[in-house]
Amino acid sequence: MPITTDRQRNSLLGAFLGDALAMPAHWYYDRAALASDYGRITALTAPKNPHPDSILWRSSYTAPNPKGEILHSQAQYWGRRGIHYHQFLPAGGNTLNMLLALELLDSLRSCGGYDHVDYLRRYIDFMTTPDRHRDTYIEECHRNFFTNFARGKKPEDCGATDIHIGGLAHVPILAAWFADNESAALEAIHAHIRTTHRGPEVETAARDLAKMLIATLNGAPLRESIEKFANGRVGPRKLRDWSKRPDHEIVGGVFSPACYLEDSFPASLFLAWKYADDPKSALIANTNLGGDNCHRGIVVGALTGATGIPFPQEWTSGLVCRDQLG
Repeated sequence: MPITTDRQRNSLLGAFLGDALAMPAHWYYDRAALASDYGRITALTAPKNPHPDSILWRSSYTAPNPKGEILHSQAQYWGRRGIHYHQFLPAGGNTLNMLLALELLDSLRSCGGYDHVDYLRRYIDFMTTPDRHRDTYIEECHRNFFTNFARGKKPEDCGATDIHIGGLAHVPILAAWFADNESAALEAIHAHIRTTHRGPEVETAARDLAKMLIATLNGAPLRESIEKFANGRVGPRKLRDWSKRPDHEIVGGVFSPACYLEDSFPASLFLAWKYADDPKSALIANTNLGGDNCHRGIVVGALTGATGIPFPQEWTSGLVCRDQLG
């Protein structure tokens, strides 16, 4: 169904805000350096070069042929030290995965529902057309897809095994769209995430996140939804105990702040549970913990936004894609 309710809209808004707020601090693992460069981030902020923790200099991608060309004008920055992954994004801008989420939202609206073929066409066009976006970093999942695509695989077969939280980035869109039909949501999500992320870890996490979102969008208390569908990742007693401790002791102590699902997803659930009644504080906390805070922020923002508690007006008005969300 179209996204019409306040909770649906607020959940989507939270996902995009969680990404945009965290964007300048993305993949900072030295929290002292993060504090030195930005202070405590509480507002939408533009990124700065140099990025002291950037490992873009170790990343590489060579298209097998023109069908796989996806770096375009950003290729010149790969292999260089200190380059911020999102150096050209403005304050309130979204990273690549959420720009692709906008393509998914456009596809849903155009087709009246989920159409895998339509999304794949949009995805390939977006990634292979120069200047469709200005994000410097392109994750391994996309590089794997376009390597396979360039080598002649059918688009529906180009996704590779991946165990990163980025695979959950589009779940909030589909969960909100199909909030009144869980089985349709799960079917669409299973088909969609396999575009770029395959394997039981991401498929299970996507299913559980969708159930949490749909339950909350339909009125269940967020903490109850998390506990019900956490699938053994976090439990009520631990969540209560962890919530009494500083966030950095949990995300950075109990769980790695990195992108691997086994840590990043439960870390996101912890933050959403702790700050279930305060979405603003949830996203500020997540942002300043660094690591893969953009993708954690998508999850945290979507979950806390599903409660219907509004985000600050100065954030929503500063979100570059605000008008596209409707």
